[in-house]
Amino acid sequence: MIKNPLILTIDFGTQSLRTSLIDKNGNIVAIVKKPYQPVYISLEKGFAEQDPDFYYNYLIICLKQLVQEHREKLDQIIGSTITTFRDSSVQLDKDYKPVRKCILWLDQRMAKASEKIPLLHRLAFWIVGMRNTIELNRKRTIAHWLKENEPENWKRTEKYVNISSYLTYKITGNLCDSAAGMAGHYPINFPKGEWYKEGALKSRIFGIPSRMLCELKKPGEMLGTFLDSLAEECGLPKGIKLIASGSDKACETVGLGALSRDVGAISYGTASSIEVSNTHYYEPEKFLPAYPAAVPGYYNMEVQVYRGYWMLTWFSKEFASELVDEAKIQSLAVEELLNAKLSEIAPGSDGLVLQPYWGPSLSRPLSKGSIVGFSEVHTREHLYRAILEGIAYALREGLDDIEKSQHHKIKKLMISGGGSQSSAICQITADIFGLPVSRVQTYETTSLGAAICSFVALKEFSSVEEGIEKMSHEQMTFEPNPVAHQQYEYLYKKVYLKMYPQLKNVYKDLYHFGKKFK
Repeated sequence: MIKNPLILTIDFGTQSLRTSLIDKNGNIVAIVKKPYQPVYISLEKGFAEQDPDFYYNYLIICLKQLVQEHREKLDQIIGSTITTFRDSSVQLDKDYKPVRKCILWLDQRMAKASEKIPLLHRLAFWIVGMRNTIELNRKRTIAHWLKENEPENWKRTEKYVNISSYLTYKITGNLCDSAAGMAGHYPINFPKGEWYKEGALKSRIFGIPSRMLCELKKPGEMLGTFLDSLAEECGLPKGIKLIASGSDKACETVGLGALSRDVGAISYGTASSIEVSNTHYYEPEKFLPAYPAAVPGYYNMEVQVYRGYWMLTWFSKEFASELVDEAKIQSLAVEELLNAKLSEIAPGSDGLVLQPYWGPSLSRPLSKGSIVGFSEVHTREHLYRAILEGIAYALREGLDDIEKSQHHKIKKLMISGGGSQSSAICQITADIFGLPVSRVQTYETTSLGAAICSFVALKEFSSVEEGIEKMSHEQMTFEPNPVAHQQYEYLYKKVYLKMYPQLKNVYKDLYHFGKKFK
C-alpha cells in the first residue's frame, strides 16, 4: 500500500494547461502550468480554432517538466484523470487523425442549418414552444456548419468527438470519454448520460450520425491506461490508470464541495457560470438541460454567462492598455491593478448598469450587451466595476431560475476561477446575492475536484462526501454588507431585470440591421 498516494490531474483550460500531483488532504504537492501561445487561431472574424495536437504537445511538455522536477514522487501515483473545456469538436478520419483544426467553444460562426428535420418533429417542437430554441441550437452546431461549408471534410469524418475524447485517445489509445464531459452540442440524453438513439427526436437537432460518436463511460470508470510510448517519452511509470471524471465546470463544482442543493458554485472564468448540484434532474431554465455531474447520481443545473471574465481581458486591452507597463513592473496582471481600485467606486457604480449579453442564449437568441446610466461622473474604473457587477447580476438571475426549478433556496455560495482571487470581487458577489461567499484553499479547484473524483473511484474514500470533507477546505468567507446589498437589490430589480424586456425589440432591429447592411 502506498503511504501517501497521489492523483496525476491533467486540466486543459481554455487559456492554459495544468498538470498536478494532488494528495488525499487536498494539497497540490506539484504543479506545472503552461499558458497557450496562441490561445486560438482566428482566420476570420468570430472564428476560434486550434490544432488538436497543439494541446497534446503542451501535455508532453508539462509532463516532462513535472517528471524532471518531482521524480521522487512518481512512485506515489495511483491514478490519473483528465478534464477539459467543453463543446469543442474534433473531426477524425478513418485513422483517427484530425481532419481539420478543432473549432473551440469560443467560436461564433453560425450555420444556416438548412438540413431538414422530419415534419412531425418540427411540429412537435413548435407545439411545445421550442422552435426558436431548436433553431438556435442547430445553427450553433458545428456539424451543420461543416456540412454546408466544408462538405469534403465532412465526407472524410469518421468520428465526431469533443476535444476531451481525442486527448483521451492520444493518452490511452481508446476513443472514449466521460458522459459528464459532453456538455454542449452533442446528441446526448443528459438524464441518462448516454447517446440518443439514431433518429430520436432530440438527436435530429445536431445532425451527427450515431456511428460518428465515441463510447461513453460513467464518471469513476476507467478510460484506459497510459500508452507505454507516452510513459516512456515523459519518464512516467507504466500502466497509470486514466479515470473518467467530468468537464472543467463539473470538476470545479466538486472541488468547491458544492454537492448540495443548498450551495451554489460560482465560476468566474473565461466563461462565468453558476451551478447547483442535485440528485434529481431539474432543468435550470426552460429547455436548458442539467448536465451529468462528475459524481454518479448527481446533476448540475448551470446557467452560464458565455463571455464572462473574458470581458475583463477585452476591457483591459481596449481601455487600459497604458497600464500594461505598470503591471509588468509590479509583476501583476492589468486586471489586478484595476481590482485594487474597486473600493474607490461605490456599490452600483454610481448608477451605471451593464447587462453582459455578449453572446446569444437559448432564451434570448437575438440579445446584445447593453450599458445604461452613463453620465459625466463616470470613469474607466466605473465601467470596469459595472462589468463585474453585471456578470454577478446575470448569475443571480440564473440562480433565481434554478431556485424556482428545484423549489428550494440556496444558503451560501462557493466561488472559484480567476475572479475569486480578488477579495473585492468576492465581496461584490456577496453583496449582490445577499449570501455568504466562501473560497477554498486553492484556486485550482477544477484539478482538485477531478482528483477527489479519482480518489473516490479508486476506493481511497468510501464516498464523495468523505473525499470532499478531507480534500476541500473553506478558507475565507465574505458576509454581505446590508447597506451595499440594499443598493444592489434596488438596481437589480428596478433596473437590471427591466433592461432586456425594454430592449428586446431594439435588439431585433439591430439583428436585422446586421443582416441588411452586412
